[in-house]
Amino acid sequence: MIVLKSDDEIKRMADACRIVAEVLEGIRERVVPGVTTKDLDGFAESYIRSKGARPAFKGYRGYPASVCTSINEQVVHGIPSSARIREGDIISLDIGVEYNGFYGDAAVTLPVGSIRKEAKKLLSVTERALESGMEKAVAGNRLSDISSAIQQCVESEGFSVVRNFVGHGIGRELHEEPQVPNFGRPGEGPELVPGMTLAIEPMVNAGNWEVLILNDGWTAVTKDRSLSAHYEHTVAITKNGLDILTK
Repeated sequence: MIVLKSDDEIKRMADACRIVAEVLEGIRERVVPGVTTKDLDGFAESYIRSKGARPAFKGYRGYPASVCTSINEQVVHGIPSSARIREGDIISLDIGVEYNGFYGDAAVTLPVGSIRKEAKKLLSVTERALESGMEKAVAGNRLSDISSAIQQCVESEGFSVVRNFVGHGIGRELHEEPQVPNFGRPGEGPELVPGMTLAIEPMVNAGNWEVLILNDGWTAVTKDRSLSAHYEHTVAITKNGLDILTK
């Protein structure tokens, strides 16, 4: 069941989402060659708790950290460790926050120093795919209009959309209905109406769309070991248009 949110509930979600955006901004300047992903996770958790909020991912279904840190061919759910990021890497950072009973969720992929031309294009296309999907997230459209716009943007540039993981509804729970695939035909699925709150999150591979899960039970990697990027925003559909809560 899709749970619609009142204007007041969306405002309360926006408080959680603001903390997510602040954490991502703080991490951005810390993504430099030599830093460990555990350092980035430590900063994020400390900042979140300093705001009276809770890291939404830590302990969720057993996940051991506050931030998903996925490097290069890692698609999503990479676990922070003592591994140091290196010049030329790309790193996807996925962060969730619970604050006063509501959730926010967002992700970004960042370059570590100077990166290759293909990697720059991958990041640009994935971010543009998110924007294309959000442009369709307006009342009166269908859910798959978001999905189709993302897929078309990605595949027109020669990349592929991950099918194993999708976006989702969000609000009083981290994951709510509906699922928001990043692929599909337009004009299908539930109608978008004011009060819907969604986490839209394209995951895009430079090669094939298939992924594998590593032995840690969490980290997803591209099957062909090509690079992968991930961008996400939590958004609210309102009668006045789209409100990007984590921007």
